[in-house]
Amino acid sequence: MTEQTALFDTLLANIGDAVLVADGDRRLLRVNRAVEAVTGYRADDLLTGTGHAEEARGQLRRAMAPAADDISGDGLWSGPVRCADGTERQMEVRVAAVKGAGSQPLHYLGLLRPVGAGMPAEPAAERRFGVDALTGLPDRNIFTDRVEQGVLQITRTGGSLALLMMGLDRFTLVNDALGHSAGDQLLVEVARRLRKCIRETDTVVRLDGDKFALVMAIAGMDDSVIVAEKVLSAIREPFRIGGDEVVITFSIGIALYPQDAQSGGGLIKQSENALHYAKVSGRNQYRFFSRDMNVKARARLDLETRLRRALANSEFVVYYQPKVRAQDNTIVGAEALVRWCDPERGMISPGEFIPVAEETGLIEQIGAWVLSDTCAQNKAWQNEGIAPVRISVNVSARQFRNRVFVDSVSRILEDTGLDPAWLELEITESMLMHDVEAVVRKMTALRELGLGLSIDDFGTGYSSLSYLGRFPITTLKIDRAFIADVDTNPKTAEIARAIIGLSKGLNLEVVAEGCEVAEHVLFLQDHGCQTVQGFYYSRPVPAEDFRRMLIGRVLDRAPAPVA
Repeated sequence: MTEQTALFDTLLANIGDAVLVADGDRRLLRVNRAVEAVTGYRADDLLTGTGHAEEARGQLRRAMAPAADDISGDGLWSGPVRCADGTERQMEVRVAAVKGAGSQPLHYLGLLRPVGAGMPAEPAAERRFGVDALTGLPDRNIFTDRVEQGVLQITRTGGSLALLMMGLDRFTLVNDALGHSAGDQLLVEVARRLRKCIRETDTVVRLDGDKFALVMAIAGMDDSVIVAEKVLSAIREPFRIGGDEVVITFSIGIALYPQDAQSGGGLIKQSENALHYAKVSGRNQYRFFSRDMNVKARARLDLETRLRRALANSEFVVYYQPKVRAQDNTIVGAEALVRWCDPERGMISPGEFIPVAEETGLIEQIGAWVLSDTCAQNKAWQNEGIAPVRISVNVSARQFRNRVFVDSVSRILEDTGLDPAWLELEITESMLMHDVEAVVRKMTALRELGLGLSIDDFGTGYSSLSYLGRFPITTLKIDRAFIADVDTNPKTAEIARAIIGLSKGLNLEVVAEGCEVAEHVLFLQDHGCQTVQGFYYSRPVPAEDFRRMLIGRVLDRAPAPVA
């Protein structure tokens, strides 16, 4: 091996750019580690066209000898290249000739670069500033600017800016075991997964080595927690690097502006401190800079973990709150309410676990279980000979938006054998105002099953009266906010009267929730609302207690006359 050849080999192996080497006939002779990282193929496979690399080899050869229509005026080829993961990535290649003693080139060198997501295939020289050459992500130059711009925006408009500093755990082990080419390919795949975890308004950057960062405006701390958990989950999934499966994890440090720092530079420093803390305290986790926030985040993560366990171990139970005909205190229905009996902490408040369940998506599984258990329980009571009542079940926004929700309800009714007439679904009015046409179609399909539909918490959301007549509902439910002082506040009393009148005009049943004293019940009776629900008659009770109520049917409680 000549000294020049050895020097060339060393250059190819260590240069950060992806380099293609072709002979005078533009046949590929060499590719370096960076090409392996960008495409996902081993060098030998690309050069021989082995297996799935054959198509990529042909595409790269065309890049080295582009047709006139495929090349820009400055000699830059741009086009798709099929990578080892099966996706086609937009690439660009700038080709330079290496001439010998004669006029004909002896070799050609091609500089291969992936075009970043959403970026046009512009000449490399025009895109070099601000773009990481390996991953196509924005680099440290863009990062600093985005942090400063974010700080200025938050200062003007309010809110918070979250900076997530992220580093791969034990990345050097991958380089040592599989080589730098595999390490580069891993970084490319990490960048690809990070892009899928963010919103269009967020910025994810590669800073250097195995270090990345994410800049995002947030409404509250939980927004950053959700993204951090999403990133951790995405990175934990095994990577296929060449023929090897690589499992690696992330550590994440989170700092917030203006809570943790008064400037962009300070925010960067605090997020780096938080990342260091995440590394030294166990890796594969996120840590906030603030001690208090770390405690809150840990408590939330612990709650989510226990929620998943609760689903697996059947720790949820359904309680029932009677709906009563105020005229004669007769039970005419009930609302099914989920309760969580944690074996360690006892009964957990729904206000504590429902928001977490909604944020994590667990609310869909919990909601499906509550619906199935309620239908089965109602059918069991009917099989005992107890006169049937309609029981309502709350539906979360995530449940309702699910494309198979109607089929899921139909299947539960079929499996439990419950007549749909004895089931009502409660939907909050804010759920109705997104894509009204689609909502009407879905509600119509549910009504065609034979069940009832109620708008819960009516008067507190965003619904328009012009739409109300289009929704195929059977019941309006007056929110407790309008009942709490209905006997003393003329304004809320007028709103309650208006909702009752509206319900009658639309031929809907009206139910008032939150009735706690006799005066509430009497007011509602006087204004034509006969069905009430609240602590005045009963708190939510376990299934066996409600069964006994159903057997007796009439509650031993009569509203006292008001003097």
